[in-house]
Amino acid sequence: MNDSQSWQNVLDAFRRIWGYDNFRPPQGEIVRTLVESRDALIVMPTGGGKSICFQLPALLKTGLTLIVSPLVALMENQVQELRDRSLPASLLHSQIPKQQRRQTFDLLQKNKLRLLYLSPETLFIQAVWETISQPQIEINGLILDEAHCLVQWGDTFRPAYRRLGAVRPALLKSKPAGTKIAIAAFTATADPKAQRTIKNVLKLQKPQEFLLNPYRSNLALNVKAICTPRSRRQQLFKFIKPRKNEAGLVYVRTRKDSEYLAELLEDEVGYNTAPYHAGLSAEERREIEKIWLEGEMKFVVCTSAFGMGINHPHVRWVIHFQAPMLLSEYIQEVGRGGRDGKPAEALTLISERTGWLDTEDKTRWKFLDDNLRSQYRSAQKLVKKLPATGEINAVVDEFPEAAIALSLLHSSGQLKWRGPFHYVINKSAAFQPANPDNFAAVKETKKYLTTSQCRWEFLLAAFGFIKEAKNMRCGSCDNCHKR
Repeated sequence: MNDSQSWQNVLDAFRRIWGYDNFRPPQGEIVRTLVESRDALIVMPTGGGKSICFQLPALLKTGLTLIVSPLVALMENQVQELRDRSLPASLLHSQIPKQQRRQTFDLLQKNKLRLLYLSPETLFIQAVWETISQPQIEINGLILDEAHCLVQWGDTFRPAYRRLGAVRPALLKSKPAGTKIAIAAFTATADPKAQRTIKNVLKLQKPQEFLLNPYRSNLALNVKAICTPRSRRQQLFKFIKPRKNEAGLVYVRTRKDSEYLAELLEDEVGYNTAPYHAGLSAEERREIEKIWLEGEMKFVVCTSAFGMGINHPHVRWVIHFQAPMLLSEYIQEVGRGGRDGKPAEALTLISERTGWLDTEDKTRWKFLDDNLRSQYRSAQKLVKKLPATGEINAVVDEFPEAAIALSLLHSSGQLKWRGPFHYVINKSAAFQPANPDNFAAVKETKKYLTTSQCRWEFLLAAFGFIKEAKNMRCGSCDNCHKR
């Protein structure tokens, strides 16, 4: 895009739709890359304005941009914001009423949508795939939002992520000659190894890379070890009490914990709060988000389902009642605090190292470790029974656990997807996933929680920003204060 008038049109659209006069770096460069239909990998901190970077190019182009997103709540929030601006966006997921689903398919057939949000699993539903593969339906781009989920969940939890690299070649075969489909991956957290995985799985072609480090000088990171379940609750109450009139978030790891803790905070301390998790209906989630954003409820007790795509700039505190398993989750969740640039605090509660009096953390870590190892063992046994070539839906009908086994084979380089639904296995190579990434990632989280380093120094190094990490002393984390 060398034509200054063309770029002026982009700026005019940005101003008309969102009301901003200009982009924040590197938003403009990212928009230019996607408008020019080039592949890209974007790592930007939470609150950096990622969604605008792919929404604007999609609205400026003719045809459809597919937005692959991991969570229903995230899709609903972004689509609702676009619809509030009367923009041609829709979504597909399993919970959508039939009438709304039919309307979306009708809009697709008439080429009246510019953005379609869907999960990787929904993308591979036969009716959806057959519709978007029709020659007359123009597709110009594929966006992977929250791309760290491909690495975090793609092997054993949501294996459909591992098939995304087959999407572009398959769609191009069904479209008119000369069709271009650009792919861009967006995330707030991806270390160098995760970046390589994302690029390899998606088969990005000479991608433009925009890598911004996650450091936020206004965000004070703290970790506190506690000895008993009772002291964990007391520390929670102690932390919230002076901040009860400020916007905040309490993170837990499971639905059950969010419901238990919200009830405890209401009954024992009298706080107005609510549990938030993926098990709530869309209406329930949206109502909780609304009253939190409007300040009627100061904090929510939530799982990782809360936060992605929800824009509340004035969150003053985030507390992890239970530590997340992965640093990518941690960065995402603490990153909800202080998005307005003003001081914010993040506290994580962990069991003391022996875990004798409070076994909660140790039990959870062990469960994850055992579960992962069990999945790998099961997959290893199943691989011997799978046909060397096949169609995934037929194979899964015969072997319900086959999707994970095929994903693990793809991860270890022993399987190729010949299309979104057909695979071929190299049976001559032994199936030996020696050191799954998730095991290493969990160990890295444990190191972070017990490190004596500056916490931002540790995080920057962990995410590959070695130069920025060198001699980093944030001055605001608990370890810097101890010095």
